[in-house]
Amino acid sequence: MATALYRRYRPESFADVIGQEHVTEPLMQALRTGRVNHAYLFSGPRGCGKTTSARILARCLNCEQGPTPEPCGTCQSCVALARGGPGSVDVIEIDAASHGGVDDARDLRERASYGPAQSRFKIYIIDEAHMVTPQGFNALLKIVEEPPEHVKFVFATTEPEKVIGTIRSRTHHYPFRLVPPAKLTAYMERLLESEHVAVQPGVLSFVTRAGGGSVRDSLSVLDQLIAGSGPDGLTYDGAVSLLGFTDGELLDSTVDALAAGDGAATFRQIDKVIESGHDPRRFIEDLLERLRDLIIVAAVPDGVSQVLRGVPEDQLERMRVQQSAFGPGALSRAADIVNTGLTEMTGATAPRLQLELICARILLPGSSGEQGYAARLERLERRLDVGGVPSASGGLGMPSGSATARPPAPTSPPVGPSAGPPAGVSAPARTVSDYTPPSSGVSGGASHAAGGMGGGGRSNVEAVVGRGDSGGKASQPDGHAGPGGPNGPNGPNGPNGPGDAGRVDAARAEAGAPPVVAPPESVGGPSAAASSSAPGTGATGDAPAGSSGGMDTDAIRRAWPNVLGRIFTMRRLTWTFVSQNAQVTSFDGRTLKLGIATAGLTQTFRSGNHADIVRQALIDELGVDAVVDGVHVEAAQQAPVAPPAGAVPAATADPEPSAAGPGPAGPDGAEA
Repeated sequence: MATALYRRYRPESFADVIGQEHVTEPLMQALRTGRVNHAYLFSGPRGCGKTTSARILARCLNCEQGPTPEPCGTCQSCVALARGGPGSVDVIEIDAASHGGVDDARDLRERASYGPAQSRFKIYIIDEAHMVTPQGFNALLKIVEEPPEHVKFVFATTEPEKVIGTIRSRTHHYPFRLVPPAKLTAYMERLLESEHVAVQPGVLSFVTRAGGGSVRDSLSVLDQLIAGSGPDGLTYDGAVSLLGFTDGELLDSTVDALAAGDGAATFRQIDKVIESGHDPRRFIEDLLERLRDLIIVAAVPDGVSQVLRGVPEDQLERMRVQQSAFGPGALSRAADIVNTGLTEMTGATAPRLQLELICARILLPGSSGEQGYAARLERLERRLDVGGVPSASGGLGMPSGSATARPPAPTSPPVGPSAGPPAGVSAPARTVSDYTPPSSGVSGGASHAAGGMGGGGRSNVEAVVGRGDSGGKASQPDGHAGPGGPNGPNGPNGPNGPGDAGRVDAARAEAGAPPVVAPPESVGGPSAAASSSAPGTGATGDAPAGSSGGMDTDAIRRAWPNVLGRIFTMRRLTWTFVSQNAQVTSFDGRTLKLGIATAGLTQTFRSGNHADIVRQALIDELGVDAVVDGVHVEAAQQAPVAPPAGAVPAATADPEPSAAGPGPAGPDGAEA
C-alpha cells in the first residue's frame, strides 16, 4: 500500500517547511544562540505545520551535534525522529483530546521529574492543547513554570484562546498561518515532478482552493486525484467532476448572461447547473470568486496578471470583456447581492430557489439605491392611501396657487338603467365634510360602514347636481371645458366656480342631507369657499414653512394606527403609553399636538423620550418631520382616531336634520 503524500513528504528540517518563515527563522536563530525557552506554544489552522515543527525542534535539540538549527540526520536521535522512524523514548507526544484530564496531567508531572533515557532533553509535545481541562492545566502549572533543566514543553493547538492565560504567559507563542496559494502551487509542482505525474493547466488551482491554504489538506486532495488519474495524468475535467467545482465555460456563460441582462439565458444556465449535479452553494461561491476577479480586472487593467497569478492569458482576456460589459458599479452591486445570498443559503432547504432569487436580484434594473427607492415608493403610497398629497413645494413643478386648479375626477360609468349623470359631468369640489376614502371601490354605504367616513347622501347629491347641470347633455368641446371656460374648473359652472356652493347646498337639501359647513381647508388644500373669498391669495400662502407633505390633522388621524404600529416595533413602552393615553388633537405642518388626559401623564410624556420615538415613527411611516408635543386636554375633549373630525355621518332612516341644530365645532372647524 502507498503511504499518504503528506506523510511521505513531511519536512525533516526547518528549511523544508514552506510558508512559515516568520516562525522557523526565529526558532533557528534561538538554536544558534542557545536561547531556547523551556516551553513553546504553536497555534494556527490545521495542517499548516505545528506538530511537524515541534518534531523538528525536538530533532534539533537532541541531535548529537546540537542544539543546532540543522539536524545532521545521521545520529541515533535524528534517525529515530525522521520520517518513518521508530521514534524516541525521550520525545513523548500526547493527544490532549483523549489525555487532557487532571489525572493525566498529574502522571505527566511525575514522569517529567525523571531524566532522559538516551537523549539530551526530555521533550513533551502536547497536541490539541486546547482540549486540556482547566483542572489539568492547573495541575501542569507548577512544572511548566519551573521545569527541570532536562524538560521542554511544546503545546500545539488550533484554538490558543482556550489555553488558560497562566500557561500562555509562561510560553513563547508562535502563530502559524495558512500557506499562500503561490507557494503551495509551486510546492505541489515540485512534488508532482518527483512523482512523475503529468498535470493539465488549472488543476492545481482547484487543488489549492479545495485545500484552503492547508498543506495537509491540499496534499490529501492531490493524493486523491493522483489515485484516480489515468495515463494522461491529472486532467482538468477529472478535477472539476471530482472536486465539484463549476466548469469554466458554464461560469463564463452565466456571467455573460448576467452582464447582458438576459434573463432567459441566465435561467437556462441555472438549469444546466442543477441538471449537471453541481451544488448550488458551490456554484454561488464560484460565481462570487469570478465577480471578485472581474472587479480586480477593472481596478488593475495593466498589472492584473501580477494579482491573479496562475490564470491563463486567454481567460484574462475573457474577463476583460466581461468586466467591460458589466461596468464597475454593476459589478460591485452584483458581488454584494451574491455575497448576501451566499450567507442566506446557509441551512437553506431549497438551494435552487435561493440561486434563482439571487440571479433575479442581479437582473433587476441596475441601481445601487434600489432598496432606498423601494422604501421611498412605499412611503409615497402610504401617504396617498391616507389622503395626504405632496405639497406644491415638494418638487412637483406646480405653481403655489394651483392647488385648487386640479382637473375634476371623472365620474364612474353608469351601472344600470337608473344611472345618474353622464360621463362628462364633473363632481363638485370635495371638502372635509364630503370626504370619501380614496381606497373605496364600492358603494358609499359600504365605505362608510368600513371606515366610519361620512357622506351617506353623496351619490344622491351628485346625481341631483348632475341633473341640474347637464340635463342629459354630452360633454362640452375643449373651449368650454378648459380652465377658463364656463364648464372648466375655474369657470362659473365648474366645480371650483362661484356658483358651486349654492348648487351643492340646493342639491343636498333635495337629497335630504344637512347643509355643508365648509372648513377653512379641505383634505387636499384650501376649500372652494376660501378660494372664492380670497381670489388673489395663493393656495399655499398661509402654509407653514415646515414640510408637511400635504398632510393635515385628518390625514394624520387616519394614518395614526399605522404610526402606532411603527412605534410598536421601535419601543414597546412608548407604544403602550401613546396608544392608551394620547390622541391626535392638531397638526399645523410644523407641530403635532397629542392630547393627554391628565397633567401628570403630560409631564411624563414630555420628560421622557416618547416625543422623539413618535417623531421618528412619523418620519418612517409617513415621511413627515414634525415636532411632537403633549398637551393636557380633558378626556371629553379628546378627538377619536376614526372617523376624522368633520365627516358626515351615514344616512339614516330619518333624512331630516336634527332639531337641535348643528353640533359643536371640531378641532378643524367642521361639525363634530
